Amino acid sequence: MTSYFEAFKDLLFPPFCLGCERWLESSRLPLFCSDCLSQLAVIQAPNCRCCGVPFLVGADHLCGDCLTAHYAFDLARSLWPYQPPVSTLIHALKFQGNLTGLATLGWLAAGSDCIKQFVEPDLIVPVPLFLGRLRERGFNQALVIAQGCFPQWRNRIDSGVLFRTRATVPQSSLSGKERRRNLHKAFSLSDFSKVKGKRILLVDDVFTTGSTINECCKTLRLAGAARIECFTLARSLVRGSTGPAQVVMAAL
Repeated sequence: MTSYFEAFKDLLFPPFCLGCERWLESSRLPLFCSDCLSQLAVIQAPNCRCCGVPFLVGADHLCGDCLTAHYAFDLARSLWPYQPPVSTLIHALKFQGNLTGLATLGWLAAGSDCIKQFVEPDLIVPVPLFLGRLRERGFNQALVIAQGCFPQWRNRIDSGVLFRTRATVPQSSLSGKERRRNLHKAFSLSDFSKVKGKRILLVDDVFTTGSTINECCKTLRLAGAARIECFTLARSLVRGSTGPAQVVMAAL
C-alpha cells in the first residue's frame, strides 16, 4: 500500500533534482539525480586534526591556528564546502524558510564518514538565534539541522541551554576581526549544570571564520564542558595561512 501511495504522490507532485531541477522518477531520498550526486563535493583528508580545514597534500596535522590554540573546541568537522548546490540550499533554508533540501542534506550527512568522527555526546547544542531574529525567521536553522543530521541522538538536543544575550550584526557583512568583536560575550547559558563535565556537540549551518562557533565554545568551556566538538553542514574554504584547501569530488 505504501508503494502505491508514494507512486500516486510522485504523480501529483513530481520530484525534481535539487541541483539541476531535472525530473526524478521517485521522491526517495536523496533528491539529487545521479549526475549531481556524483559531482557533490565533500571535504576529505588530509586535514587539520582539530578544526578540520583540508590541505592539498600530506598527512593529517594541526594547522597554524590550532597550533596556537586559536579555537576553544576539541574538534570541528564540516561535510561539504560552501558552494552550490549546498550553499544554495542552505541560503534558501535560512533566508527564504525553504525546508525542501533539509531532508536530503540530513539524509546524506547522517550516513557520512564525517558524522562517524564524533564521540557520542551527552548533549547536542544548536547555535542559538537572538529572540528577535528567531521570531522573524520562525525557526532556528541550526536546530533543524541537528534534528536532521543526528536522528539517533535526537533526544539529546537541547535548544534552550545556550542563548544569545543581545542582537548582533549579521556576520556575512563583517571582516574576521569585526566578526570576533561583534560576537564578544554575545552568548550565555541558562543552566551551567547541564554543561559541566559533559561531552557537547555544537551544531551550526556554516563554518566561515569560526568566530560564531568559537564564541559559543568559550561560553561552554567556561561552564566546565569536558569535551566540545562542532559540526556544520558546510565550510567556507579560502586560501589562508594553512595553504590552499583540498576539495575532493566523491560519489555519495
